[in-house]
Amino acid sequence: MSIQRPILAEADDGLAMAMIASSITPLLLMASDMSVVAASTSFCRAFQIDETDVRGRSLFCLGDCEWDVPQLRSLLKATVAGTAQVEAYAMDLTRQDQPVQHLTVNVRRLDFADGGRPRLLLAATDVTEARKIEQLHARQLREKDNRLHEETILLKELGGRVANSLQIIASVLMQSAQRVASDETRGHLYDAHSRVMSVANLQRQLTISRGGTVHIDTYLNDLCDSLAASMIRTPSQVSMSVKVTGGVGTADTSVSLGLIVTELVINSLKHAFPGHRAGKISVDYHSRGETWSLTVADDGVGMAPGEPKNGLGTSLIEALARQLGARVVTSTTQPGLAVSIIHP
Repeated sequence: MSIQRPILAEADDGLAMAMIASSITPLLLMASDMSVVAASTSFCRAFQIDETDVRGRSLFCLGDCEWDVPQLRSLLKATVAGTAQVEAYAMDLTRQDQPVQHLTVNVRRLDFADGGRPRLLLAATDVTEARKIEQLHARQLREKDNRLHEETILLKELGGRVANSLQIIASVLMQSAQRVASDETRGHLYDAHSRVMSVANLQRQLTISRGGTVHIDTYLNDLCDSLAASMIRTPSQVSMSVKVTGGVGTADTSVSLGLIVTELVINSLKHAFPGHRAGKISVDYHSRGETWSLTVADDGVGMAPGEPKNGLGTSLIEALARQLGARVVTSTTQPGLAVSIIHP
């Protein structure tokens, strides 16, 4: 790849030197042997060089010879030969009893139309303060990341403890249910146990999830396993299946879905299979973009004529569906009943 270089007329030389001398950017105009032809006042001031003693001296002899850096020398030699072009070369300028200056150096070869010996235009930018700001910013980001990491660990530990506490509460509810004499009270305690277990299971999923997202597949399978283990006393009589297509949800959405599934499964187990009737319950969740549907169906006796539809569980499901911006559709499946939550 050829390197594009400016072409100057000999008459332009004096004008170029005047422009360099007055430039606010630290500039050097050098002959091909690296001797200084002109230096801007800003260059001499920035690098503490005697402006009256710079012309005709080699770049590598300026100051205390701090510019005599082997890699820079090699790059300048290649630039004179036309085989390289110095672009944003980073170097450290080290001077005795002075703080190190971090520089960005750019060099261009200037060719003359009459074929005279080329010259080099060197621009040096002091990026020391910018480097300090970048390092400070990077350190602040690292400290922020460390704090976030520590907070994440603490939140996970807290989440695990909350889940454990909920499981203890669920265990107490189960023990109480086994001791009471009233069938109605026992049923309420079993229901409460299942609801607490569903929330505990979600809490455990949130503890291991990243970025506040929950994998619906894993969550619903774990939730239904927990419900089946706690509420289906004869697995050979009633079975439960879960089918999930797609789906990563937010924590809030997952909480609502979990509570809806819990209520519908409890309802099926309480009413769909009287007299030790055998059957199955299916939980299906399908998601595509913003559209999703959740259906809990059973092949039980279905809804009896005149059966009330506005119980506590039904009201809770409808409230959760409204919160999700979804609608509830109930249909008879012959045999059985299916309740779907459809969004949008």
